[in-house]
Amino acid sequence: MGKKVKKEQSPPKDVFDPLLIESKTPATVVLMLSSPENEVLAKACDALYKFASKGDENKVTLLGLGALEHLYKLLSHEDPLVRRNAVMVLGIMASNHDVKKLLRELDVTNLLISQLAPEEDVVVHEFATLCLAHMAVEYTTKVKIFEQGGLEPLIRLLGSPDPDVKKNSLECIYLLVQDFQNRAAVRELNVIPPLLGLLESEYPSIQLLALQTLEVISKDRETRILLGENKGLDCLLNILENNELSDLHIESLAVLGNCLEDVHTLQQIQLTGGLKKLLSFLEVSTVPDIQKNAAKAITKAAYDSEIRKIFHWEEVEKFLLSLLDTNSDEVKVAAAQAISVMSENLDSKCVLGLQGIPQLVQLLSSDNEEVKEAVVTALTNLTTASPRNASVVAEAEGIEPIMNTLNAQRDGAISNAIAVLTNLSLQEPSRVRIQSHGIMSALVGPLRSTNSQVQSKAAFAVAAFGCDADARTELRNVGGLGPLVELLHSKNEEVRRNACWAVMVCGSDELTAIELCRLGALDILEEINLSRKRKNKFSEVALEKLLDNNLPQKYSRMGYLSSSNIITNGFYDCGQIKHGGKFLSLEELSKQELTDRRAIIFINAKPQENVVVEKVQDVSPPVSRKGSREKARKGKGKKEEEKPKEVIQVIPTIQEEINLENSHWVPPPDFILMDYINDVSKTILPLTTSREQVVALAQFVADKMGGTVEREQLHNFCWELDMSAIEFELKSNIVPIGKIKRGTFYHRALLFKVLADRIGIGCTLVRGKYNRAWNEVKLVEYSPKGLLLPPQEYVVELMFEPGCLLKQGTAKADQYKCI
Repeated sequence: MGKKVKKEQSPPKDVFDPLLIESKTPATVVLMLSSPENEVLAKACDALYKFASKGDENKVTLLGLGALEHLYKLLSHEDPLVRRNAVMVLGIMASNHDVKKLLRELDVTNLLISQLAPEEDVVVHEFATLCLAHMAVEYTTKVKIFEQGGLEPLIRLLGSPDPDVKKNSLECIYLLVQDFQNRAAVRELNVIPPLLGLLESEYPSIQLLALQTLEVISKDRETRILLGENKGLDCLLNILENNELSDLHIESLAVLGNCLEDVHTLQQIQLTGGLKKLLSFLEVSTVPDIQKNAAKAITKAAYDSEIRKIFHWEEVEKFLLSLLDTNSDEVKVAAAQAISVMSENLDSKCVLGLQGIPQLVQLLSSDNEEVKEAVVTALTNLTTASPRNASVVAEAEGIEPIMNTLNAQRDGAISNAIAVLTNLSLQEPSRVRIQSHGIMSALVGPLRSTNSQVQSKAAFAVAAFGCDADARTELRNVGGLGPLVELLHSKNEEVRRNACWAVMVCGSDELTAIELCRLGALDILEEINLSRKRKNKFSEVALEKLLDNNLPQKYSRMGYLSSSNIITNGFYDCGQIKHGGKFLSLEELSKQELTDRRAIIFINAKPQENVVVEKVQDVSPPVSRKGSREKARKGKGKKEEEKPKEVIQVIPTIQEEINLENSHWVPPPDFILMDYINDVSKTILPLTTSREQVVALAQFVADKMGGTVEREQLHNFCWELDMSAIEFELKSNIVPIGKIKRGTFYHRALLFKVLADRIGIGCTLVRGKYNRAWNEVKLVEYSPKGLLLPPQEYVVELMFEPGCLLKQGTAKADQYKCI
């Protein structure tokens, strides 16, 4: 019986035999990503991963072939291997900018975050976090990661056993916390403990990233508190004490620097001795970056007054001063900036001033502009409200190098150098030395600066040094008044205010006031004072000061001279100037042809003889009415009585002599006015009461100006014809007041004011309408019981009833003024 042979079964007809495909083109492999077979998909992804790993060009090639869209779909594939390999390709490709852009458009973040689940493979975690780290550079992706709950799994993965997962997750968190919203979120998710744990990692890159992340999040006060509660400060100090971790010292110091900004945290560090440890470490460190960052950290923290106190108790000043001796310019800058802030503490200012100013002065000779700026800023703060430190600067021979700093390239250095010099100017010896170095000449450049801070400081310095007459003369001679006047136009409130202040100070003498007026300061100040927003307390006083030292222009503009405005030689009345009209000097008026317009009345009781008049230094314009009266009574009256009439000289002030003698056009002397002054000095000055003097002077003036005029005959008092005859005789529009024999109201009022000022009678000069002008005087009355009553104001009658005193405010006074 034969053996029965078993028949082999053939495979089913619908099953395809396994086929091994070898492809050398990425396009083919990309096509395989559409395969329904898991094994093909896994192998295709693996091949694409290897291809993309070779360079950025390959990633761009795959992007162009449309691989990203297929890979995106595979992230949600049911097969773990396919899903893992797809994530690997996306993770490696995401470093390319164009790839990241398309991934954002595909909204891949949600799928990537889903790959961070605990049950997923470590490799999936690694490349999903890598992809997220690449994408988290963009703000829009940060927002999506936050909104889609990506922070929690990322923080959880900081505890992963795989170092790559830790690093990628940490890098992603570092990028996310650059946004303040994420900083608050990671704090709530308790990120501090795992970050501190990573400081003990065996991988330096992880340690570094952890410190960098701590530096960012510790900018928030709440995080600093948590850091202290989790012993993080001790951990950071331990790193600084470990020389083997020197590559982490700079970042550790940065975190501690943030902690120093919080008073509560700083007190904790101080109580545990951590602050002493920190300073001890810093004092022995020779690493420039550590020194620089330490000084910067002190600067930031020292803006708080309580922290400055703690720093002072721990003698931080010694450390900062030691940094000034280093070879690094960056360290010197940081140290000087810290000194600037620490000097806000009075005790620190004292220590830093005595020990640090000589060092700082030496650094002013540095070629580094940034060093100069930082040093001179520190000197500014040290000398502000500190006469002692200001003296130390002068003793350290600091004036000359500070003056040289005015030529620095940085605006900050220039403005602070000016500020230091201004602080020093409060002491007389220092101010004299600074002026001897030509401070006003040196300020011309800063006045022309385009930097508002420099402009402001320069104008303020002009105000500080302009109290000296020689300094004002220097500023005028070097052309500094022009740029000062230009600053009045500034839109910057501080610049404009300081410029007004400087103009007010410089307008204290006649020559400077006249030059300022010529440059247009009056018009600008008037415009400023019309604006509620632009005017300031100095603009109003500056305008008044300029006018008080340029009386012809004041009377022409304002129509009023006060009792303290003493009319001297060189004064002239050219009538009321129209608003916006140009005020001409006497020399300019003298060049005009004879016209039929109103004559210019000129005052000059100075003889023209070629006599050398000794300039007596103590002769100055009367400051007060009392001083003027005493001087006139005790000095001038007796002198003039002793001198023969023909050799009488009225000694003008030094400023008047300069003004008249240096002028190209020499005004003719008014000998008649000299006689008037001599007469009133002899006859009226000796009278015992002010009332008697006023009445007698009024009658004297009326007598010299055509006598009493009947009120009804005023229209027949033809003073105009006499004036025209005088102008024709002189061939000039300028008429000396002594030439006028028939004078109307404004002639008489002006002569009364001139003579009253010479003999010490206080009176005003007021211009009215219709050729009216009058004088007002204040007289003290006695009651029947002999009590002294408050002074009463009177209008002096010079036309109809010369010598009659009309009480101010009465109908008769108003009628005289033609109101």
